[in-house]
Amino acid sequence: MPPKPLKRTAAGGSEESLSPARPDHKDANFVLLCQSLKVGENVKERAWKIWESVSVLLNDSIVLAATRKYLGICIFIAAVDLNAVSFTLTDLQKTLDLNVTEFLQLLKKMDVNLDTVSTKVNSLVLKLEKKCLVFTALFEKFKRICEKIFVEAPNIQASSETNKPVVKICWITFLLATGKLLQMEDDLVLSFQLLLCVLEYFIKISPPTMIKEPYRAAANSVISSGLSRSSRRSQTRITQTANSVEVDTRVMEILCKENECNVEEVKNIYLKSFLPFLDNLKIPCSGGFPEIESLSRQYEELYHKNKDFDGRLFLEQDKTLQIDPDQRCELERTPKKWQTEDSHTVIPPQTPVRTAMNTIQQLQMILNTADDKPSNTLKAYFDNCTVNPTNDIISRVENLGHKFRESFAQAVGEGWVEIGSQRYKLGVRLYYRVMESMLKSEEERLSVQNFSKLLNDDTFHGSLLACAVEVVMTTYGTTWNITLTSDIQAETDLSFPWILRVFDIKAYEFYKVIESFIKAEPNLTREMIKHLERCEHRIMECIAWQTDSPLFDILRQQKEQEDQPDQLEPTSSLKQPFQHNHTAADLYLHPERSPQKKGSCSAHEVPTQQAKIETPSAGQSQFQPQQKPQKFTSVSLFYKKLYRLAYLRLNTLCNHLCLPSDHPPLEAIIWTLFQHTLGNEYELMRDRHLDQIMMCSMYAICKVKNIDLRFKTIVTAYKDLPNTSQETFKHVLIREGQYDSIIGFYNLVFMQRLKTNILQYASTRPPTLSPIPQVPRSTFGFPSSPLRVPGGNNIYVSPLKSPYKSDGLLSPTKLTPRTRILVSIGEPFGSPEKFQKINQLVSSSDRHLKRAGDAGSLPKPLKRLRFDMDGQDETDGSKHLSGESKLLQQKIAEMTSTRNKMQEQKLKDGNGGMKREES
Repeated sequence: MPPKPLKRTAAGGSEESLSPARPDHKDANFVLLCQSLKVGENVKERAWKIWESVSVLLNDSIVLAATRKYLGICIFIAAVDLNAVSFTLTDLQKTLDLNVTEFLQLLKKMDVNLDTVSTKVNSLVLKLEKKCLVFTALFEKFKRICEKIFVEAPNIQASSETNKPVVKICWITFLLATGKLLQMEDDLVLSFQLLLCVLEYFIKISPPTMIKEPYRAAANSVISSGLSRSSRRSQTRITQTANSVEVDTRVMEILCKENECNVEEVKNIYLKSFLPFLDNLKIPCSGGFPEIESLSRQYEELYHKNKDFDGRLFLEQDKTLQIDPDQRCELERTPKKWQTEDSHTVIPPQTPVRTAMNTIQQLQMILNTADDKPSNTLKAYFDNCTVNPTNDIISRVENLGHKFRESFAQAVGEGWVEIGSQRYKLGVRLYYRVMESMLKSEEERLSVQNFSKLLNDDTFHGSLLACAVEVVMTTYGTTWNITLTSDIQAETDLSFPWILRVFDIKAYEFYKVIESFIKAEPNLTREMIKHLERCEHRIMECIAWQTDSPLFDILRQQKEQEDQPDQLEPTSSLKQPFQHNHTAADLYLHPERSPQKKGSCSAHEVPTQQAKIETPSAGQSQFQPQQKPQKFTSVSLFYKKLYRLAYLRLNTLCNHLCLPSDHPPLEAIIWTLFQHTLGNEYELMRDRHLDQIMMCSMYAICKVKNIDLRFKTIVTAYKDLPNTSQETFKHVLIREGQYDSIIGFYNLVFMQRLKTNILQYASTRPPTLSPIPQVPRSTFGFPSSPLRVPGGNNIYVSPLKSPYKSDGLLSPTKLTPRTRILVSIGEPFGSPEKFQKINQLVSSSDRHLKRAGDAGSLPKPLKRLRFDMDGQDETDGSKHLSGESKLLQQKIAEMTSTRNKMQEQKLKDGNGGMKREES
């Protein structure tokens, strides 16, 4: 039964229903909120309908305690969906008395139907959350830098003429600059480099008595070698820009050195972006400083236009910008001297900004010694080719460079073209470096030096260059880690697969080069290797299955080949360990057959201007005239990896749901249908996602096996898995231009296509089960993700990290006081009993059974799934449950109760950990 209508006491003492069942009367709180936020009638009506749909599903006590806040969230959702946002995020937060974390938590609770919060709202909130976290990290860094620059920490609230609020002016100038200059304000590195430009400017115009050494000496030397301070202040900024080529960089060099930032990049931003910004600012100055009132008014206009949060509130430590204590602990760590046990090395904590700067610096150190033109070794390989590829390679690099710079400027801002050029140059250096390493390996493997066919392959070069540039862009864009409220990835608009669109590279072609790229570059960090592995996974999950992908033509051609089995990859191969010796050269040049043995003649020697990908060339048959066509090497390897990824995700979801596994072997049956669909009905993957097929396979088998597992339960568990998106189950292609939920796809497409096959599993002679793939920990040498501890709440086990890392770009890897404490799980440091228990649970072969008995992390099934179309899947408890179903529901209830207790314990432990750190 739905909860009773909520009531409140009106001003006159009578009780007034809060039930949304009366469309002619809306709650007074709701009306006042709409007036306060200045929303239109369309938003008001839409918001009230949302409230109608969710209020009956929310717990009575929860709604009573926060009715006004929930109503405000309904207004926010409606306004975003209707493109009629009339208020800023800060306006909403202050009206509802919510900080960032509370706002996000309420929004998540509102999504009780899983489609209350649209993907459009999710996307906007994700962007706002990322920006808020970036600016929180930048403000903490800004405060620490100001403490090093100014003689005394200036009083932010000061307003007297003798004590200018320089910190306040600096920060508002920075906020205004990022808003005016950056289209991607959530880019941590670009924003921080711009912040250094602002600080450099204010150091130069501040009185010497306010500045600490060494900044004071550097600023004074600038004055003594040029204009006096007073005359320089009175100079017009147009003159400054005209003479900007001669800008003195002594202050900038100190700032960049102290903050491990590349001085050339900051100088470029200063000249190309920041000085023009100052010219156009048109703000009166008083005593050399811009007037704070005028700055604040300009920022106010910008902030209201963007409808986001008011960054000036950082200066006031306003509640609306407060975030979760665990996140703030990561952001606010002040660098402290830390002595290691075996040395006196100073190891500063790795805050987000420092982590990003360290990793970028390491990459630059390696690639600055490389050349942005082919080396002599590469030139020798080019000269040995039947058709010399030198001119084509150099011309291609130049042409793709133009496309990259144009796309970078469109994404970031027109004033950042040179920054894009610098990043592309680093990518080109890495491209030549990896190409040389690949060719050396091929020469050793094949004992040949003529790589004419490979080096004249346009697709190979485009993919290799795209991979190199992706490594550089990711180093700049995603190298910092914060535990985010919604488990979002710290990515920007420049993240993968952006580079594929810029270079017009098909994802299936790009995948071929990833593994060889990793093996050819020994200095890639663990994080970068994991990023490229994730790129490969995303390609296999969905990107390679887009309509314009060459994969469908390749699969169709292979199916049409004579003597080819129905399966694209024999199921017998799934039992075999995942081993292969294929290189990028094999995948681009020999898609239809296995690689030749060492010392044999190679098709590299065949001259060609453009190799046709995935179809045998006319000249290739001469090397094996007596043999039948063999398996397509590239598509065979693709399917081997696809099957292993698919099973790994299925196994993870099954363990999360604690499905019965002993009798019948449910996971194996689901896998058989899943694998059959991928191998024989691959058209179902067109413009869809691997996980959509997985969830439908799970639901179908449970249906025919009379196990009461609802889509709402599957989807709720799926949301908690790593690397998932709500759009996967909310927005599924039905037919061209038409989308529906996952259950709509199941009923209208999946079940219609596979009905006969699905019913076979209910017969007395079901299909033969497919072998379970042998899944390596990682195809690239280490785990694809941390392993969740059974019975734990958000506890993962990663490989042990040494305090120092001998390989990779980020060397040494540093442990901080806090990261040393993190191994203690609610008990005194080093408790052997706790570690023994973890080891037993992780190594246990029946991990999923322990999860059930030891209170795993299965989320509580939702009360109702509004987008359910199958009448039998609309409500819980409406049917008689089988014994297995009752057991499953009992496990769910037990695990939910245990998880709540663990969350309470985690909060207590977290507070204790923070107290230990403060002490």
